[in-house]
Amino acid sequence: MLQARYAVATMNDTLRVDIWSDIACPWCYIGKRRFEAGIAEFNGKHPEIEIEIESHSYELAPDTPDNYEGSEIDFLTKHKGMPRERVEDMLEQMTQMATLEGIEFDFGKLQHANTSRAHRVLHLAKSQGLQAEMQDRLFRAYFTEGRLVSDVETLAELGEEVGLDADEVRDAYEDEEYEDAVERDITRARMLGVNGVPYFLFEEKYAVSGAQSAETFANVLEQVLGFRDSDTEPEDQ
Repeated sequence: MLQARYAVATMNDTLRVDIWSDIACPWCYIGKRRFEAGIAEFNGKHPEIEIEIESHSYELAPDTPDNYEGSEIDFLTKHKGMPRERVEDMLEQMTQMATLEGIEFDFGKLQHANTSRAHRVLHLAKSQGLQAEMQDRLFRAYFTEGRLVSDVETLAELGEEVGLDADEVRDAYEDEEYEDAVERDITRARMLGVNGVPYFLFEEKYAVSGAQSAETFANVLEQVLGFRDSDTEPEDQ
């Protein structure tokens, strides 16, 4: 599960974690909650260690139209080629798992959308220190409230709620610099061999993929701290 990547780690009171995710990925929402719980568990033992998190863009279905007409079941049936009954069962199981993490999924209201513009807004939020807040708001808007996150006015409203200027959000929606920032994130993910999200990169060298349990994340943080402080490397698994 824990894979080594080349980089130079320094001895300090901070552990860096880079996370690739997509707003339209239910596992990313669940994984975020589990990771936050894992951090809380880890910090209970190591209150002196700060976890520095930087989120990065990833698009699971970049070919999705901005205004997809159809339900989430329709999209998954067509895009993944899965039987409709199997998709319905999968979404029901996903909803139950989310509930265990304190998250409400409403796939009946969900409006499937291209997330590229939402990722641009996330980069705007990042520049103003509001990335985590904007990401949480987008997840909730998409999976719980059925908001259309490819719509500029929806994004402007959501951005205002977390402290962004609505006009700046509208500008970011069409800004090529933010588009380039999204593409750089995706390109780096490809270079790392990422083929699914969420994807967690610890200290720029140890990789964990998937929405692991809070206990697993806490254990990984413990291992990474130990590897860093002892200057040893784990074996690839």
